[in-house]
Amino acid sequence: MKMLINGEWRDSVSGKVFEVRNPATGELVDEAPFGSEDDVRSAVEAAGEAFSDWSARSPRDRSKVLLFAAEEVRRRNTDLGALLTTEQGKPIREAVDEINGFANILEYYHALSAGKQGEFLKIRGYGRATVQRRPLGICGAIIPWNMPAIIMGWKIGAALTAGNTMILKPARTAPLTCMKLAEILGEAGLPPGVLNVVTGPGETVGREIARNPGVRKVSFTGEVGTGRQVALDAAPALKHLTLELGGSDPMIVCDDADIKAAVEGVIRGRFYNCGQVCTAVKRLYVFESIAEEFIRRLTARVEAIVVGNGMDRGVGMGPLNNRAGFMRVVTQVDTARERDEGKIIAGGRTPDGEAYKHGFFFLPTLITDVPYDSVLFSEEVFGPVLPIATVPGLDEALELANNSRYGLGASVWTRSADVIARATEDLEAGIVWVNQHLRIPPEVPFGGTKSSGIGSENGSRALEEYMEEKAVLIRL
Repeated sequence: MKMLINGEWRDSVSGKVFEVRNPATGELVDEAPFGSEDDVRSAVEAAGEAFSDWSARSPRDRSKVLLFAAEEVRRRNTDLGALLTTEQGKPIREAVDEINGFANILEYYHALSAGKQGEFLKIRGYGRATVQRRPLGICGAIIPWNMPAIIMGWKIGAALTAGNTMILKPARTAPLTCMKLAEILGEAGLPPGVLNVVTGPGETVGREIARNPGVRKVSFTGEVGTGRQVALDAAPALKHLTLELGGSDPMIVCDDADIKAAVEGVIRGRFYNCGQVCTAVKRLYVFESIAEEFIRRLTARVEAIVVGNGMDRGVGMGPLNNRAGFMRVVTQVDTARERDEGKIIAGGRTPDGEAYKHGFFFLPTLITDVPYDSVLFSEEVFGPVLPIATVPGLDEALELANNSRYGLGASVWTRSADVIARATEDLEAGIVWVNQHLRIPPEVPFGGTKSSGIGSENGSRALEEYMEEKAVLIRL
């Protein structure tokens, strides 16, 4: 694989490459260029040259490229899903779903392309006013390895539809699918320089994107510490920023909930993608009166999850994506064990057997009787580990749910209209689900509160994040 700059696939000026390995087997999948600051500068130059023509096109003409690309992505979704599984680790079914989700996003912005062009007002005493909306210019996107296709779609869909050009930096452990999707966009008619993909480390490629004065906006998805650094690097140029910085989503199961549905909600909400989702269920609060039955049913479902290589038939959960993430999860569970912070009733270790020897596998884990101040509740656990606490009622559940520096997502499971009204009002989160968790359609704005970030992606408002307004007052 090579990086994409000005419509050409090329090596880094450094001449170096890095390996992309299958997290289930350790086998080499491919190599990618070890990008440098000079590669980013070349991409900025190419994006600047492409901007005037791309931004001058009508929104509908721009969005046709996205529609044509979406059609081709759907046609090739099985092959793209297989590539995603081999570099990221998730089961092939989840990978194909993610590829289709990328296509959904492009189709959504195609449908939305005629809107957000401007406003016309007649104001007594002032005359006529117009509000013009224009693209910002060159934008940068820095994306993680957990959901690379979906998050790439979130960022390029709005940015390109609004008329911007872009430099995209994929994660080092999962860049290949993003590069292939960029190739498909080029085949669909995206002009050279509109989308440039520069691979390499965050400390060089990512920081240059954030610092480069030619980049007007940076959209970053990742962990809090890196997000703060991106903000600091972008601050001197007063860049526009979107930061999605992870979360520790609580799930509250009330005593009137549909227990079977809530158990299935936990299975998908916690163990999808091996728990490596920003909005995954990471803290579970169950009302005391139903806790015994709920935990019994949940344990049976968790123990039935088949762990293995995502390309194998019947696998329900693959490996963690990389060694650093694997070791972090192991350390968090070991710390809780050493401090006697709860009882491990499922998992809590790596699986036995030769098939797991070379991968970053960790069994789906349930830990009950977790104290409210446990490290498992205070830190984000980015893996297949679920701490569970029982609560006497809604007051305590809401207090504990909000007792976190994060505020990305949350869910409540109940049949009560009164509980729904109170929980959706009081939960401190950017998105609140009722009797569901995790899924986010492209129509719904997505962003966090508190340390979970600033700005919004998805929905029609995402276009505004990639535009600036000019007010014009006319008096004749």
